[in-house]
Order: sequence, then structure tokens, then C-alpha cells
Amino acid sequence: MNISFNTISKLTAGLMIAAAVVSCNNNKEQPKAGASAPVAANQNAEKIVFVNSDSLVNNYDYFKEIKGKLEDKSKKAQQDLSSKGSAFQREVAEYQQKAKDMSADERASTEQRLARKQQELAAFNQNASSALANESSAENEKLYDKVAEYLKTYAKQKGYKMVLTYSKSNPSLLFADESLDVTQDVVKGLNEAYNKDKK
Repeated sequence: MNISFNTISKLTAGLMIAAAVVSCNNNKEQPKAGASAPVAANQNAEKIVFVNSDSLVNNYDYFKEIKGKLEDKSKKAQQDLSSKGSAFQREVAEYQQKAKDMSADERASTEQRLARKQQELAAFNQNASSALANESSAENEKLYDKVAEYLKTYAKQKGYKMVLTYSKSNPSLLFADESLDVTQDVVKGLNEAYNKDKK
């Protein structure tokens, strides 16, 4: 009856900053007829950047805070379950020692009570796991929304057409020039926005 909480890694894996495709440069003049196609293609290529999601979540203050909160709740649930499990095991051991001196009715009654306690312990385990999984899912959604919303604004300000994501656990981006990595800039902006919201 162990609680196996892998919520933190789920949060990290869940933060696939998909692709924030943003139409920008709406106010810029359209290229005049006869403009060089290769130059336009090159300009568009530079409007795609990427974020390393592993580095982002490890340095984003909001993620650190919810990670700590979920770890604390997971530890408390494990401690509660361990405490209840130990108490139950003591009761079972005590019953086993006294069983031979009990009447058939007393044994049946005690075994029923212990069976109920075992079911309650299993239900406690299940409920604690479900509650933490639900909270993890909700926090993951908030995390995604915060990052995606920030990236939309960030992309518009910088004139990027697309922001891709890279993660070692899901390396869909096989290669990109390091000059296209805007992770540090994004983390800095996210932390500034988060710390401003906290005040």
C-alpha cells in the first residue's frame, strides 16, 4: 500500500509548450513587387525560435513553488499512510497473539473489524493518490497556460512567427542553431511577471 507519486516529473513532461504560433508584423508594410524572394525567405526563417522546456521549468519560480508544494503534500500523505499502516499492522499482530484464547464469535468479530480497517486504509491510499493527481493536473494546466500566454506576448514583441519547444524526454526538435534558443530570455520575463503578480 505505497503511494507512488510521480507528479513532479508529470508536470515537467506535461509542459510541452506545443507551438505558440503567432501572427505578427501586421502593422509592417508588405514587401513591394520585385522584392528578392531569398531575402524574404531568410527573414522568415529567423522568426522561428525555440525554448528548452527542461531548462525553463527548472528555472521558472512559479514551477519551483508548485513543485515544492506538491512534494510537501506527497510527503505528508506518505507519512499519514505509513502511520495508519503501522497502527493496522500492530492490531493484526495483537489479534494473532490473542486469537487462540478468543471464542469463535470474538475471532469472527475482530476479523471483520480488521477487514473493514484494511478497506479503509486502501480507500485512504486511493483517495490521497487521486487528490494529488488531480491537483497535479490542475497545476500543470495553469503552468501551461501561463507559459503559453506569456509566449504569445513575447513572440509579438520580438516579431517571432513561431516558438518551438525542446525537451530531452521528447526530442522532437533534433537540431537548432543555439542563436535561436530564447530560453533564458523567456525565463527572465516569466519570473519578472510572476514576481510582479505576487506583490
